[in-house]
Amino acid sequence: MQAIRSILVVMEPQHPEGLALKRAKLIAGVTQSHLHLLVCDKKGDHSAWLNDLSSSLAGEGFSVSTQQSWHDNQHQTIIAVQQAEGCGLVIKQHLPDNPLKKAILTPEDWKLLRYCPGPVLMVKTERPWTGGNILAAVDVGNADGEHRTLHAGIISHGYDIAGLAKGTLHVTTAHPTPMLSAADPTFQLKETIEARYREQCRSFQAEYDISDERLHVLEGPADVVIPQVAHQLDAAVTVIGTVARTGLSGALIGNTAEVILDALESDVLVLKPDEIIAHLEELVAQR
Repeated sequence: MQAIRSILVVMEPQHPEGLALKRAKLIAGVTQSHLHLLVCDKKGDHSAWLNDLSSSLAGEGFSVSTQQSWHDNQHQTIIAVQQAEGCGLVIKQHLPDNPLKKAILTPEDWKLLRYCPGPVLMVKTERPWTGGNILAAVDVGNADGEHRTLHAGIISHGYDIAGLAKGTLHVTTAHPTPMLSAADPTFQLKETIEARYREQCRSFQAEYDISDERLHVLEGPADVVIPQVAHQLDAAVTVIGTVARTGLSGALIGNTAEVILDALESDVLVLKPDEIIAHLEELVAQR
């Protein structure tokens, strides 16, 4: 996170309290990143409001630029600007869609998480990060190269956020429920599954300096376990990642992040491995 030179902040004129901007100022205050404020709107003129914000932030010592833009829809607008400006992080306030609309249309925030080539921080709460718990969610059971790279990024960002918030990093991983039909007897009993997972966690804990008190291993699907642990810890931020599926769906985020976005009571940082980022950047360039 220290390497981020420019942050794209999605501004919502109808929500002028600006939760996204609060988080951006916290991060930029530590990383000295430039702030690029974006309003996604093709109708109204928000230049006066943006100019006032820009002057105020400059007066506080921030490097800042502003823009109003529109490309077909909100998520494409954000991604086009993120690529054009070379922003290493996108920060946006998440406003839940109503369930009926969500059942018919894929929410814009889900599309942003799927297609944005960079990390996205979805701000959900006004609660300050300072002194809070930061939760990093990993899949220790997957130790292939792609997952290992993603785990390194998730833990690194988790430590960075914990550092700037003067908080504590916790890690959670979910292991599968026992299946009597499993070919491997290890996966037929809860005790043997958990023992195997704990063993896999030992080298992970040693590599990333995670004590037993800060590691939470639970049985069940990740989209249930992660919000459960985040709630128990009263986490201020939850860091999650996604890896490529196969074929075209390599461009899509695994839907765990989408499903838990509304379930989590914390802010959510979503990361992707370099391979997916490169693929998504190609897709954006072809538009």
